[in-house]
Amino acid sequence: MNILVIDGQGGRMGSLLVKKLRDSGSQARITAIGTNSTATGAMLRAGADRGATGENPVCRAAMDADVILGPVGIIAPHAIMGEVTPAMAEAVSGSRAMKILVPVTNCDIWIAGTGDVRLSEAIDLAVSEAMTLGK
Repeated sequence: MNILVIDGQGGRMGSLLVKKLRDSGSQARITAIGTNSTATGAMLRAGADRGATGENPVCRAAMDADVILGPVGIIAPHAIMGEVTPAMAEAVSGSRAMKILVPVTNCDIWIAGTGDVRLSEAIDLAVSEAMTLGK
């Protein structure tokens, strides 16, 4: 299974997702794509198999992914303080991969019904869902 983790800014969420996937015993190939080099570096340090930075890597990796994990903003153009380009959002939303998105409000997107879940709880739920897909 090919898992793509996408994150921006400092890469905190992405690195937590990668670490939890590794800690779960996943044998999946984890690709980390950051919208900036800081985010990419954080995810690589957390245990991603490979990483890259920027628009074209997101667009290419989204085509081959079985699962895409990241903040909800990765499907919205100009989200994450403008780090998500329209091409990135289109590539992610148009990918055949299962998208498991963490509902965070710093993307200026509120998903009704998600309640006020802490980031650590949302990440645990996202990793749990990703692991059930690999079985």
